[in-house]
Amino acid sequence: MSIERPSYRRPVLIVLHQERSSPGRVGQLLVEKGYPLDIRRPVLGDKLPSTLAHHAGAVVFGGPMSANDPDDFIKTEINWLDVPLSEKRPFLGICLGAQMLVRHLGGKVQSNADGTTEIGWYPLRAAEKGRLLMQWPKMVYHFHREGFDLPRGADLLAEGNTYPNQAFRYNENAWGLQFHAELTRAMMHRWVVHGAQRFILPNAQQGREHLEGRMLFDAPLKAWLNEFLDIVFEGKASKTTAISRAVLTGYSGASGSTPC
Repeated sequence: MSIERPSYRRPVLIVLHQERSSPGRVGQLLVEKGYPLDIRRPVLGDKLPSTLAHHAGAVVFGGPMSANDPDDFIKTEINWLDVPLSEKRPFLGICLGAQMLVRHLGGKVQSNADGTTEIGWYPLRAAEKGRLLMQWPKMVYHFHREGFDLPRGADLLAEGNTYPNQAFRYNENAWGLQFHAELTRAMMHRWVVHGAQRFILPNAQQGREHLEGRMLFDAPLKAWLNEFLDIVFEGKASKTTAISRAVLTGYSGASGSTPC
């Protein structure tokens, strides 16, 4: 059965940090859901809107820079995050985007003292509030050398071993992910080639492990992302949430029916 989508949706603001960066699978899935993409690259001089009243929300992606860098565009982006927060518009930060959100909320972004990285595929565990939200993939893809504090007032949704804070939600509308679910096959191949010099860093995996891991773990990660974007941009509760609420309230429903 096909899902009917509204004939028109406001665009999603897409913030990228390199000339050839792509919104990847996030962009593909949003377009499939009926959202146009408004792509901007502040690092190349693009201005960010003063309001998101004409957008369905925003996604800020990753990049090779740090949220701690002194560049003007980094500071401007971090300050700009007051727009989706104050207007309570859907916002998703991925890797650098999540770290910028943490900085905006007063948290710290820093490397582990021992220099360990997460570059490759690593285990993910749902935190209590994450389990109530949806089902999470057991392995996710990373490419970073810094992690972040859990901001005050934020809900931890998922955890990892090397960098404990992997996903969080703030004030219902703002979300941060340390890992990358947006990579297409072509994107991963580019990252493996252009990022090969980082595979010697502590805890980093070699390129073949990145590609082998994709064959094993990418399908559930893609399925998770599709459902997660519905939660972020449409407020749709997942089947896991519905079942959890039914258990908590003692609702059983009619025979053969599904709680909703």
